[in-house]
Order: sequence, then C-alpha cells, then structure tokens
Amino acid sequence: MFEAVLRRDRVVVVAALVFVIALSWIWIVTGAGTGTGAIEMTRMPRDMMMTPATWTPAYAVLMFVMWWAMMLAMMLPSAAPMLLIFARITRQRGVVTRPWTPTTCFAAGYLAVWGGFSTVATALQWALEGTGLLSAMMVTTATWLGAVILVGAGLWQFAPLKRICLRYCRSPMGFLTTHWRPGDGGAFRMGLEHGAYCLGCCWFLMALLFFGGVMNLWWIGGLAAYILAEKLFPTGDWLSYAVGIGLIAWGAFLLVS
Repeated sequence: MFEAVLRRDRVVVVAALVFVIALSWIWIVTGAGTGTGAIEMTRMPRDMMMTPATWTPAYAVLMFVMWWAMMLAMMLPSAAPMLLIFARITRQRGVVTRPWTPTTCFAAGYLAVWGGFSTVATALQWALEGTGLLSAMMVTTATWLGAVILVGAGLWQFAPLKRICLRYCRSPMGFLTTHWRPGDGGAFRMGLEHGAYCLGCCWFLMALLFFGGVMNLWWIGGLAAYILAEKLFPTGDWLSYAVGIGLIAWGAFLLVS
C-alpha cells in the first residue's frame, strides 16, 4: 500500500496544495478573524466610516496571519507547477523513499519568504493606519498615495529585475537545473530561493491591495488570477507590459484629476 501511495506522489502534492489553498481562501472570506467577512467588506463603500482598530501585539499577530493566509491563497496556485515538477524529479532520482518530504521542505522555504513579506506588510499597515493614510476599511485615504502605488507598480512591470525574476518563475525546469541542492536542507534552501524570485516578481503588485482594499475580494482574486496568467501563459510578457501601462495611466489620471 505504501508503494502504491509513493507512486502517486503527484496526487499527494496536489491534494496538499488544494487543501492549503482552500483553507486559506476560507479564512480570508470569513474575515480572517477580524469579525467582518471579506464579502461584507467588499460590498462596503471605500469611504464608509468605521471605528479604527486598536493596534496591540495580539492584533498585529492577527494581521500577520491575515496577510500570510492571503499570500498562500494568491501565490500557491502559481507555484503548483514548480512543486509538482520538484516532487517528480525527487522521485525519479530515487534519493528518498518519500518524495513529498523534500517537497514539503521546498514548500516550507517558499512560504517562509512570503511570511517575511507578510511581516513587512503588517508593519506597513500599522504605520499607514497610525498616520491616517490607511482607513479602517484598509484602503488608502490620500489620492496621492494611491497614485504613487499605481504608478510604482506599473513601472515595476518594466524593471529588469522583474524580468529576471519572472523568467525563473515561468521556467521551473530552468530553475531546478541551475539551483538543485540535495537533501531536505537543500530543498528548503531551494524553496527560499524560488520564493525570493516570486517575491521579486510580485511584491509591488501586492502593494496594490493597499489601494484597492486589503480585504477586497475583487482585488485579491483579480491579482491572484493575473499573477497566475503572467507566469503560465505564453503571452505573459505582453500581458505584463499591458498591465504596467494601464497602472501608470491610472495613477497619472488620479494625480491630474
């Protein structure tokens, strides 16, 4: 029976990914512990007055968990091809009897990178709310700040570093060929490196959540779908440029209007 499961390592990895992604989306939709569901937050007007949250260490941890769950929900679908190919290569090499063990280590390294990003995002949210630049609805209150985020995200779509990171994200085999390391420790380090490339590719896009609404399902789902398309579609480069132009134009319009 164990050998039968071993031969179906792809099924094990897919099942684990589906479970984690589904759990993350459920956590976000139900409000991520904030007491207000994401569907309700999405329906509320941007300028709706709400009582600002009191930032305490416990609330900061809650916001960190919210951001990290959001990153899992948004990024794991686009990372699935990498994890599946890594599991297959590990099994074919026959180094271990359980190919999902190094795959788990690879995934842990990948998620650790987005955990670090979530820490920074939580601190930034705390600072913006403290200065009044982010409302209790978790959206920017200053037009200039929203415009800066849009233009910055648009310009990043054309940055050379973005192109390098996107190339590795779009080529799992290319990454594994040049970055392969043996053992569980090597798998964890590879996960860190791949997560760093994904972070370099998408970090400014995640900043758009401050403009559109950190708990706005349209923005969360839209960004997740776009990131998946940018990495998987053959026309991903042109899509990236088109989105960049659109974001810059949107930000410029906000500034002049």
